Amino acid sequence: MSLLTALEPICRLLPEIKPPEKPPALDKKIIWSAIALILFFVMGNISLIGVEPQTLAYWEQLQTIIASNMGTLISAGIGPIVLASIILQLLVGGQFIKVDLSNPSDRAKFQGLQKLFAIALCFFEGAALVIAGNPLLPTTPAGVDFFALSLIERIPFALPIILQVALGSIILLYLDELVSKYGVGSGIGLFIAGGVAGTFFWQIFRPPIGIGDPGGVLLQFAASLATGAKFILLLPILIAAVIFLIIVFAEGMHVNIPITMGRRGTGGRFPVKLLYVSNIPVILAVTLFVNIQLWSQLTGGIPILGQIMGWLAWATNSPFNLFIDLLTRIGAEGPIIALTSMAPQMFQAMIYLIILVAFCIVFGVFWVQMGNQSPEAVAEQLQRSGMYIPGFRRDPRIVKKVLDRYIPTIVIMGSIFVGLLAGLGNMALGGLASGTGILLTVGIIYRLYEELAKEQLAAMYPMLGGLLR
Repeated sequence: MSLLTALEPICRLLPEIKPPEKPPALDKKIIWSAIALILFFVMGNISLIGVEPQTLAYWEQLQTIIASNMGTLISAGIGPIVLASIILQLLVGGQFIKVDLSNPSDRAKFQGLQKLFAIALCFFEGAALVIAGNPLLPTTPAGVDFFALSLIERIPFALPIILQVALGSIILLYLDELVSKYGVGSGIGLFIAGGVAGTFFWQIFRPPIGIGDPGGVLLQFAASLATGAKFILLLPILIAAVIFLIIVFAEGMHVNIPITMGRRGTGGRFPVKLLYVSNIPVILAVTLFVNIQLWSQLTGGIPILGQIMGWLAWATNSPFNLFIDLLTRIGAEGPIIALTSMAPQMFQAMIYLIILVAFCIVFGVFWVQMGNQSPEAVAEQLQRSGMYIPGFRRDPRIVKKVLDRYIPTIVIMGSIFVGLLAGLGNMALGGLASGTGILLTVGIIYRLYEELAKEQLAAMYPMLGGLLR
């Protein structure tokens, strides 16, 4: 008996969002997406009960990437949902789970398994965030040091918080399902874009909070004009604008494969974009890195495993602010002293970039296979649509050979491109945002725009609706 068949009875017991009987109108889709986004922001402002307030700069950089807000109901964010997808992709790719995703029955079983696994990970990640006391530190009675307690003794203080964190991620799981069935795009993308955009504009325009707080970037720059303008404060904004323009330009880069449709041979083109796999590889890779940071917290006291996880956490830890720190120190100390003193951070940055790009390539290749975007799947789709490549026989195997010349290479190139852009952006944007967050947000908004354009076109010309979907 396969794992899918064995767990199917349990998966059937899980609640699910009933799919619509007919595709909702575009205005209804926008309303449902807006409702999901509003609920996400509301949950991000509901504080957990029984948690000590902490300031953790590193987690502040990462939490927007996984649509998280530490100390609230969405402390774990979409981390468990994406991690479940990563692990199951690896198991399917390694043939540990036998599943035919082209079979509707197998696909339904696999989606049920993915939901069950994601719910289990909601509790696991909640425990990882709380039991180690970092980044969520449970409140304890006076005189009781949480870090002096054993793991077993920490559970009574941690359990209520774990349940709250798990509940928040489970709600996000169903909001994502709601958006995918009744809204536009995906809930995961919507939450990431909303969280990153909110943080980005808040860091730029926020007013001073309390005595001694200089406020947002623009207020800090305005205050510096009295003593000498600090243009370096505006550098992250400039870099964010450059990343935005690069992504928009890259979205338009593609290779056109000539195709012919119908008996009369109406000509056309099948575009294979540079960002063929979109920003999915970065989402999967960075979410995995965040979980490695959490696992290293839990395994810190275990002799061998703790050392291995500690090294992995160091290697997958993005050195934020590297470029700005380097420029500042060069101005203060000179290039030789600055480069020498920051050599360890630069070495870590190189290791991080290599690992990030490698994982982006791996996840890009897996995603193409999982998402029916491989040359074989595309050849079958073209065949079913009555399309073929002029000059070749109408055989999907022949079409696949032609597509093999383009798609695998473009997948690797696109994965390297988004990996490098995200990693270098992390090091250049300072405290304003993360390169990964900007990359994901721009890509998500661009995809959302394309989706809205398709929906609007389908509403205007119903005959095209089936083809566009």
